[in-house]
Amino acid sequence: MSLLSIEKLQVSYGGIRAVKGIDLEVRPGELVCLIGANGAGKTTTLRAITGIVRPAAGAVRYDGADISRMKPHEIARRGLALVPEGRGVFAQLSIEENLAMGAYARRDAPAVAADVERAFTLFPRLKERRKQTAGTLSGGEQQMLAIARALMLNPALLLLDEPMEGLAPIIVQELMGVIRRLVREGGMAVIVVEQHAKLALSLTRQAIVLERGRVVHRAPSEALLADPATLHRLVAVA
Repeated sequence: MSLLSIEKLQVSYGGIRAVKGIDLEVRPGELVCLIGANGAGKTTTLRAITGIVRPAAGAVRYDGADISRMKPHEIARRGLALVPEGRGVFAQLSIEENLAMGAYARRDAPAVAADVERAFTLFPRLKERRKQTAGTLSGGEQQMLAIARALMLNPALLLLDEPMEGLAPIIVQELMGVIRRLVREGGMAVIVVEQHAKLALSLTRQAIVLERGRVVHRAPSEALLADPATLHRLVAVA
């Protein structure tokens, strides 16, 4: 059974159709990447899933319910969390306060406290700096915090928009390990939007290639990574 099902999704900005009839399914525990050139519709698709933009047509179903017309906070409460491009941490708040903001919709205080400790287990650097304001953290630490804050919603589906952008290779490897662990141990489904196609393919199991708002290719990530000719034809790869 699908956790997320998108049918003929269309999204417009003014008179420009950014997404043109996308179909997509994600099952529980699946690790999927959306890749493609700038302007392909990757981020817009995530924004439509999370209610930040309203679809012009089509349907988005999550856990069996149509969420196409729901507001972002209503969707988040159903267990769907987005880590946006640029991290978006609350710079003046401490790490602990950022995590508390991530759990704003929850009333189960003991479980929230347990999830804070789980976040610190996943990201030991954050525990060491738990009283430190987010704006003083490095870029990699801020990305760890952004992911940890999203996890405070206890999501079944995590959406990551350009999570590795601008990060040092050692931090990239650390974050990739955490993402794999979330899928392996917690059964969480993850959708990764990533400009660096090879990096995205090395992390995920299924790949969906977008071009000008349409799906132009679907394949196991490993198979596409092993086929450089097809990958270069579909996506500009460094």
